[in-house]
Amino acid sequence: MPTSAGDVELSFAPLVKRVAPAVVNVYAARVIENRSPFMNDPLFRQFFGAVPREQVQRSLGSGVIVDPAGLIVTNYHVIAGASEVKVALSDKREFDAKIVLKDERSDLAVLRIKSGNERFPSLDFGNSDEVQVGDVVLAIGDPFGVGQTVTHGIVSALARTEVGISDYQFFIQTDAAINPGNSGGALVDLKGRLIGINSAIYSRSGGSQGIGFAIPANMVRVVVASARGGSASVKRPWLGAKLQQVTPEIAESLGLKRPTGALVASLMDGGPAAQAGIRSGDLIVSIDGVAVDDPNAFDYRFATKPLGGTAQIGVMRQGREIAATVALQAAPDHPRDEIEIGSHSPFRGATVANISPALADELGIDSQAQGVVIVSVVDGSPAQTVGFQKGDIVVSVNGRKMERSADLERITQAQTRFWRITLKRGNQQISIMLGG
Repeated sequence: MPTSAGDVELSFAPLVKRVAPAVVNVYAARVIENRSPFMNDPLFRQFFGAVPREQVQRSLGSGVIVDPAGLIVTNYHVIAGASEVKVALSDKREFDAKIVLKDERSDLAVLRIKSGNERFPSLDFGNSDEVQVGDVVLAIGDPFGVGQTVTHGIVSALARTEVGISDYQFFIQTDAAINPGNSGGALVDLKGRLIGINSAIYSRSGGSQGIGFAIPANMVRVVVASARGGSASVKRPWLGAKLQQVTPEIAESLGLKRPTGALVASLMDGGPAAQAGIRSGDLIVSIDGVAVDDPNAFDYRFATKPLGGTAQIGVMRQGREIAATVALQAAPDHPRDEIEIGSHSPFRGATVANISPALADELGIDSQAQGVVIVSVVDGSPAQTVGFQKGDIVVSVNGRKMERSADLERITQAQTRFWRITLKRGNQQISIMLGG
């Protein structure tokens, strides 16, 4: 029981003084093409004047210096599409920054300050696997652009997997106030170590309601390591298998007391899982001794393993647990031949590519599917109007099978008013008829 005012006095000031200088503001600018249908209308211009064909859109976020040489980690969505990026330090100095690496799958990006040989304050990584519910944490960032702000709270939950903001659904949840502009900011423990990058909030009003999510530091560490190694992309281990959520019905059929683990739905011939002896129908329950509750948890644990070496995967098969040794290797890739369709057709504005195991792993599609895959769609384009989406596999057009991206480019150059298109989206096959 406290016996004096000094016993109950508590301040985070010494900690904040030490870590806050490593948290920066990130200003990103991107050029947006104005696609207004009224731009070429003389009557519209007479009343409203000329409409600029391009507009500059600006966004504000936060970032964390993780290397004294000026390496900064932030969220991918903060700098996505940016043509210019600036960072502002806590001492009010501003610097231009170069985008070193973008990893949309984890919603992370790495920047480098353009400053010569200056050394900057930085944060060390903590081990996010050691974080526990109830730990006190601080969130540091620039909410609403008002200036650097510090909030505190506790870790409310771990391994949140239904947030929906990146491919790797495995987040630290905190009640430390996180607001718009905090994206890319630091979540630190009481030792001043970076344990997460603040990324999203659950809110009905746009402001903090005590439910914030951070990308665990162990995922951030993998992305930063790739940037330090000079890579423009992140190479992660590839399992070569499609995993499925265990439903209560599946759990009952397998004799499980509760739905847990990740069910192997299918395997790629010659992939690491197949070579390790894993079979379709096996239930993955652990990786290197750490229990796996669902496919998202497995994906996170597997993706944070370093390439090279092996991982021990615990598999339940016919009521017995078997250990499978899986090689940690990157998915094979081949020339993707990405092509943006520019001809007058329903595909105009879509970029398509050849399917490879590496691209299939990135997009979460079947690596053995036949066709070409849409990797991006320009906003406001005919392709977006039709409803094409990233990850759609174009199987055939006007009765012709699509095997290479060049096949689609060639057929879209034909002069035709009628289009019969077959797509594969997830487990659905979609038929589209256009023209008349």
